[in-house]
Amino acid sequence: MLIGELSRRTGVGARLLRYYEAQGLLEARRGPNGYRVYDEESVVTVRQIRVLLAAGLTTEVIRAVLPCVHGELPELHWCADVRAVLDRELAAAEERIEDLRRSHEMLAGLLARP
Repeated sequence: MLIGELSRRTGVGARLLRYYEAQGLLEARRGPNGYRVYDEESVVTVRQIRVLLAAGLTTEVIRAVLPCVHGELPELHWCADVRAVLDRELAAAEERIEDLRRSHEMLAGLLARP
């Protein structure tokens, strides 16, 4: 399928699909006319990428995790080092949450002053 069809089927713009390809998350072959041609599995891959992005993972982390992802939900198969990668990401997210909590408290304190 061409990039336009993949875009329609996934709801992801062509520009973003090209970005995923540039980041090594999505593969396309080139047709004789030079156009990108995607296989059926690309629809599932794009949906997996979207879920992992929504979980707060960077494209770099997704590139490491994606080979261990199966299905559209997605389901993780615990390949080597995947748990360690996701544990680090979770710890970093918890640290960011704590930083935001501190900022929130400071701002609330400033606003509470007369």
